Amino acid sequence: MSQSSSTTRRGFLGQAAIGVAAALVATSPAESQIVWTENQWKLPDFDPILHSKRKVRLVVECNVIAEGEVLGATRNALNAMHYGFGVPMNEIQVAAALHGPANLLNYDDFIWEKYKVGEWLKVEDPETGKPAVRNIYFPSKSGLHYTSTDPNNPGSAEMDASVQGLQARGVTFLSCHMATEAQARVLIHRFNLTAKPEEIVHEMLAHTVPGVIVVPGVVGTVTMLQSVGHFSYLKVI
Repeated sequence: MSQSSSTTRRGFLGQAAIGVAAALVATSPAESQIVWTENQWKLPDFDPILHSKRKVRLVVECNVIAEGEVLGATRNALNAMHYGFGVPMNEIQVAAALHGPANLLNYDDFIWEKYKVGEWLKVEDPETGKPAVRNIYFPSKSGLHYTSTDPNNPGSAEMDASVQGLQARGVTFLSCHMATEAQARVLIHRFNLTAKPEEIVHEMLAHTVPGVIVVPGVVGTVTMLQSVGHFSYLKVI
């Protein structure tokens, strides 16, 4: 491997924020699809977000799970914009751009169970008190059947800080393809798998939660949303 290739791969893992040695990604170009081109992802699904004409546009970036803090922050932003400033919900466009460990919020129970994501990323399931083997951040506890229309009531949609609940209020979740590539390589090392990186990546992509758009890379996507789409920016750390 050349020095330039090694440096590029190390930088890639640093961006994914998962703290893995650069040697873990020493894969051949034939096995690697780290860089996506326009025809490799669902650009037409993303274009309506990028070119949204809604009055208020916000992208929330996060690369840490931190007990789902990004979900609470996104919920609070929606409530403040709608109730505090009187912006109609149909005039608000919010995108949650997740990478690093937070990227796993975009993947379903199959991935969380098969690859023991809770144990890996130190996420405890409140129902069992053990490492989560399901994506505890996706489902709405109410099943989207709310018991109150009072936005201050815990049983209201406005207090729902789940991925599913926020999607129902119009939030679009973005998954970072580069982070998924990095995480696939970590899983191969962690479980001593014989599978090639792209096999794991394809499996993960088949198990995104409904409604998620996988983008080539979150950092570049956030830049496009800010510069082209004129989105405001919030970083949750």
